[in-house]
Amino acid sequence: MTTPTLPPVLVARLRPWHLLVADGFLAVAVALGCAYAATEEPHGRFGVREPLWLSLVIGALMGLPLAVRRRWPVPVGLLVLAVSMAALLSGAIPDYASASAALALGCALYVVGLDAQRRRPLLILLMFVTAIGGTLILVTDDVLSNAGGIGFACSMVGIAWLAGRIVRERRVATVRAAAQLTRQAVDEERLRIARELHDAVAHSMSLIVVKAAIANHVADRDPAQARDALRVIETTGRDALAELRRALGMLREEEVPLVPTPGIDALPGLAEQAAAVGGVDVALEVRGEAAVPEAVGRSVFRIVQESLTNVVRHAGPARCRATVVVDGGRDGGEVRIDVVDDGQGGDRPPGQGHGLIGMRERVAVHGGHFSAGPRAGGGFAVTARLPFGPAA
Repeated sequence: MTTPTLPPVLVARLRPWHLLVADGFLAVAVALGCAYAATEEPHGRFGVREPLWLSLVIGALMGLPLAVRRRWPVPVGLLVLAVSMAALLSGAIPDYASASAALALGCALYVVGLDAQRRRPLLILLMFVTAIGGTLILVTDDVLSNAGGIGFACSMVGIAWLAGRIVRERRVATVRAAAQLTRQAVDEERLRIARELHDAVAHSMSLIVVKAAIANHVADRDPAQARDALRVIETTGRDALAELRRALGMLREEEVPLVPTPGIDALPGLAEQAAAVGGVDVALEVRGEAAVPEAVGRSVFRIVQESLTNVVRHAGPARCRATVVVDGGRDGGEVRIDVVDDGQGGDRPPGQGHGLIGMRERVAVHGGHFSAGPRAGGGFAVTARLPFGPAA
């Protein structure tokens, strides 16, 4: 069952010339209505009978200025008010036809209430309502019997102004909400880039520091091993600089070269790089051939990368086993990550540090489960479960 949709003309954003055309039609309609009211038989204290051409002039003066009410809201409102008061006081528009004058004044006051730049809006409303109400009281023979009509005319003016104020407040709230969403999106993007920088740079720098220490230790007695360490440092440093340039280019909104996003397929190279540092025996096992979304694959890579970085940095000589199991099908599934080591060196507080916080945030984005902490028999364990939907 398909949901009915509105025609594009009903949901499209109105342009300035659309509003100008609509105000033009409104101005003509109000002018004809006021001119017709001016041709009614006058009565009251000051009633006079004017020729037809004068009725048309009165209608034009009350209605046609509404065509430019959005350009000059207050001047148009004051002009319509002055003409309405003059027409009512002179009897050109009888008091029983005052609704036409109230309609013209309400159309003008709607834009006055809509004007975001206007100060003291309530004072302007009181001035207009008092003027039109006082005029109707002056031209009415029996004020008590016509109190309902006077109140109706004044309420038309007040409701039109109130409608303008409500629309203005809704527009302001919409702009504020859009600005807040923009700031939130920017903050989330900065946080994402910060996580990427931390994962990439921290991992590379940890490998560089460990390998530099090895090179410095064996430089005199084993120059060949020292040169191997320097080659690893060179390769790792170049990779880290490439990651850093890409992240900074995204922050500066520069055009950066497109490179494949690291995912599950890049895990073997990551394990080899961590094992090449020395002192850590990394055993990687990846099971499952189901396709996963790109965002999930990137999170899996970063979680394993940060886990291996912690092993290199804190565990010392150790054996590490990293297991990634992809269990899913056409309707989605789950990626299970287990990284455990038997290292004894270094103190790693459970659940602390930017690395563990970053991993926890990545898992939370996908609605998964994350845990990290010391093992009962020694070493450290990181476990993550990342559910995912169908891969695009």
